[in-house]
Amino acid sequence: MKIDGNAIRPGYVIEYNNRLWVAVKTQHVKPGKGGAYMQVELKDIRDGTKLNERFRSADTVERVRLDQKDMQYIFGDDTTLTFMDMETYEQVSIARELAGDPAVFLQDGMKCVVEFYEEEALSVQLPETVIMTIVEADPVVKGQTAASSYKPAILENGVRVMVPPHVESGTRIVVRTEDQTYVERAKG
Repeated sequence: MKIDGNAIRPGYVIEYNNRLWVAVKTQHVKPGKGGAYMQVELKDIRDGTKLNERFRSADTVERVRLDQKDMQYIFGDDTTLTFMDMETYEQVSIARELAGDPAVFLQDGMKCVVEFYEEEALSVQLPETVIMTIVEADPVVKGQTAASSYKPAILENGVRVMVPPHVESGTRIVVRTEDQTYVERAKG
């Protein structure tokens, strides 16, 4: 689907210079002289290279729609992750770097969304939050009751997060997968 250059928004996937790009940041610029344009930071979906490009309203680009499938994470190693289509039981292997930093939170049986373009898997979206157990946390220091004071803790998968002082080792917590931050104690 063709769209005007000034209609590009963050998250859009476009075809530009015979490559697929995702718009990371967009900024509408109206200089004192000349016409307005959209300054767009693009990231190549396949290899991660970045590109800053200007698009005027007269420019048209092809917006690509990715097919999304709910899939279940089965297993992974240092380079690939394997997912299973829950309807057809077909398995798909994806390069680990396509999942990005959140891949450290993958757990056996986790339901994820895999995005495809013409049968090629391009990205993996994990659930927004996961429940993890803290295996190591610093003890509470008496008198450290300021609301904004956080302490480091290590999760069962080795990831280091900052948690409130009252959270101890062995506690199950909810962690945001996108930026690896503490949300709350797990309920139940």
